[in-house]
Amino acid sequence: MFDSIGNSWSLIKSSAKVLEADRELIVFPIFSGIAVLLLTAVFFVPMLLVGYFGRMANQGLQIVDYLILFLFYLIQYLLIFFCNTALVGAAMIRIRGGDPTVRDGLKIASDRFTSIFFYALIASTVGMLLSLIKERGNTISRLVVSLIGFVWNVATFLVVPILAVEDVGPIEAIKRSVGYLKKTWGEQLVGSFSIGLIFNILIFILILGTVGVIFLLISAGAQVWAIAAAVIVAVIFILGISLINTTLTGIYTAAVYQFASTGNAGSFFETDAVQNAFQPATRNKLI
Repeated sequence: MFDSIGNSWSLIKSSAKVLEADRELIVFPIFSGIAVLLLTAVFFVPMLLVGYFGRMANQGLQIVDYLILFLFYLIQYLLIFFCNTALVGAAMIRIRGGDPTVRDGLKIASDRFTSIFFYALIASTVGMLLSLIKERGNTISRLVVSLIGFVWNVATFLVVPILAVEDVGPIEAIKRSVGYLKKTWGEQLVGSFSIGLIFNILIFILILGTVGVIFLLISAGAQVWAIAAAVIVAVIFILGISLINTTLTGIYTAAVYQFASTGNAGSFFETDAVQNAFQPATRNKLI
């Protein structure tokens, strides 16, 4: 297990090297974040102005409410998957020795738009059904739904790079993702968990530090603008950390796919670490 974590950490550092070589890769998560914020505003600000949420609280969710919620889920997933496909596609170009631009990534995603749309349709349907069952079920059903959601996330881990590179439909992409999963399940779980854990720890430390600074400012009788400035600076840093986290995760996903599909993860990744990381389960058992 510790060897697996060490190999994953090596791959994470290699992902950071890819980002350093192509810093414009961080643009795609920025596009995604802005798009989702605008989508949320378009959907919910008018609802708030006409008292929609008050009516929903009094009467409960109606069929039309579920349809509106599903439409929001669908467009949100579409925006996120589109930007993720652009990110992973551009990262794949760099990993394979090319020099990608933002335009290259967007072109890859645009060329795969139909497949991305139908995958977003599948993912949003699954996500909404699981949310509804979890909301209305008991403790046992919620645990089962959480497990199903975990399995779904693992099984579809490589769908985005498959859509970006192999130009197949969403169903076939899911099938191929499951196939690659059999080769890389240990690394994709440990590696993704490691990335998220590291950046969540950084955010937690930053929040604690900000709370401490605010407490000191209040104790010193600082003006409101000073406290607001401390909060704004913290929010900017948190957003920056989140963007780097998302970008490295996309690059890492591209690396997992690259090695799982070709046996070569590119010049950015240490050969020994990659060979030790991506071993079939049968070989691990023999060793």
